[in-house]
Amino acid sequence: MSALPETQNVAYQVWQLMFVSPSGRKRIMVSDAAKLGYSFNNTLSRVYLRAPYHSNESDVSTVSGVNMNMVTSTSMYRQRWLLLLIDTTVSCPVDGTSFTDTTLTWTVPSVIPTLVVQESTFLSKNILMGVDGQVIVNPEEKNYLLEHNKTHIGITIPIGAEGGKLKSSVSGGVYGVIYSIDLFLEHTWTDADWQTTKYTVIKSITTPFMPQIPTVINTTLPEERLFNVAFGHFLPDVSLVTVAIGNVPFTPREAQHQGFKIYETPFSNRTKGFILEVSFDDPHVLKEYVNRNETKYTLLVNYTVSVGPEMTLYYHAAEVECVVADIEIPEAVGHCDEENLYLAIPTFGLHHYWNLYLGNKLLNQHVAITNGYLPATNSTHLILQIPLFSVGVVYEDVSFQKIKARFDVALRKVRTMETLQMFSISCNFNSSAFIICHPDGTIMVSAQMKTVPAIDMSKTKLRDSSCKPREYNEGHAFFKFHVTTCGTSVRFEGDYIIYENEISYEKEILPGQSIWKITRDPDYRLTVLCYYRAKETLVLGAFASDPSTSPLFGSGTMVPRSNTAVYRRIRQALNVVSRVSKGKSPPKKIKTFLNTF
Repeated sequence: MSALPETQNVAYQVWQLMFVSPSGRKRIMVSDAAKLGYSFNNTLSRVYLRAPYHSNESDVSTVSGVNMNMVTSTSMYRQRWLLLLIDTTVSCPVDGTSFTDTTLTWTVPSVIPTLVVQESTFLSKNILMGVDGQVIVNPEEKNYLLEHNKTHIGITIPIGAEGGKLKSSVSGGVYGVIYSIDLFLEHTWTDADWQTTKYTVIKSITTPFMPQIPTVINTTLPEERLFNVAFGHFLPDVSLVTVAIGNVPFTPREAQHQGFKIYETPFSNRTKGFILEVSFDDPHVLKEYVNRNETKYTLLVNYTVSVGPEMTLYYHAAEVECVVADIEIPEAVGHCDEENLYLAIPTFGLHHYWNLYLGNKLLNQHVAITNGYLPATNSTHLILQIPLFSVGVVYEDVSFQKIKARFDVALRKVRTMETLQMFSISCNFNSSAFIICHPDGTIMVSAQMKTVPAIDMSKTKLRDSSCKPREYNEGHAFFKFHVTTCGTSVRFEGDYIIYENEISYEKEILPGQSIWKITRDPDYRLTVLCYYRAKETLVLGAFASDPSTSPLFGSGTMVPRSNTAVYRRIRQALNVVSRVSKGKSPPKKIKTFLNTF
């Protein structure tokens, strides 16, 4: 380079460049090289050549696993007797970068053969790294890693580290980030051909698109009945555009006016998130009755955010649920009077969470009135008045002048029909006259016989004279028999099967000689009728049973007959209708729930 002072005032266009490539040698003037994208200049102490990557005069070779783009050239200056030749060969790495989820690594060969002719004389003197044009004296303080051995020099940078830039991006509808950093490597060595070589490489590295699916962090506070949802993590170049709650979009300002809270919150890793607070009781929140006494609150959210300087829109949907035990299962209370059973059932939640069922039939106002119940409501309760001899009453025990009756209604979920409770009232009644036609074909009759003169109730009987009363007193007789016994007859009328028997009195004949037999007893007969629907099947042993599956009780009628009109007037007919279901007897204490009316 000692000749340079003599030539520094000569225009650089006088220089020539000779390129050596696989296609051969090429010599061109510097002025022509500029047209090919090359840049050449000289100063007092150096010659400067800048060559584009992948030019026609360049070549690519692999050095220690790294692809290098090389331009083998000689700069020549000829003037009179002087010929100046300067080796201006350049070799730069075109790859050598690798990435993990958390780091990027740049690798450069320690020894570049085109720059070191005699590798045996190669001696590395100093290796420095820098970021954004600034030398980093202590890389470890910034969590950078500079490593080198005989074959490679490596720089490893944590993605997101200081000195680089993170940028949000959207690719294929997916949110992610891109990290870029400007690194440089300076390697100083000596060899036999050159006293000192300072090899500097500047490398701008950009990571591939790295998807970072935002997360929804549910920090809901059930005790405060408040959804608290964090949506992140985002870089500072992301802003919230709209948030749709229950499919209704709101800008952040509109959401605030609606009563929602939306605000940004910083995270520890220099990212941020968006906090959304919505009350459980907001009409945009979905509510579902689940399990036994719980409500599942569901918040449907769809976020729209603006990403990066390009302001690309990104959409993210989320569904947040919270189950709270905030429903109180109602409790019913009951009582009885001389002729009725009463159930008082809270009306809260009726039809919304649950319904009342009588067996498998929905207990609504029409069914209640049809069955002979008297429903009434106040601000808090439904009160059912159930006559003793009405449909749905279960007769647990029947004896002489005594009936133990029970009435059950089931509380079932509206959607699943699952039974939650059984509401039940059971009472003992004193009844002087009744007839009960059981689903299993058993007939129970308590007959009140008012005659003048009075008759001996122990002498009453059914058609089969062996069928005597089970119990009796001066004015009543109690019979219990099956439709297949005691001379019971059967006939069909329309949709009904009618079973008939008769209670009569064995007359006492007074002794006498007349052909006419003398008796002091009245002529008294009481016809007993039980009506069953022809489509119902009698089930043996279904006396006290589960009301959800039972067949119907029949309806019964007692018709007195006498040859004395006055006796007919004072005798009364009794008509009874009731219903139970088949199966095993339910427990003594049953809780259930009713329909509102």
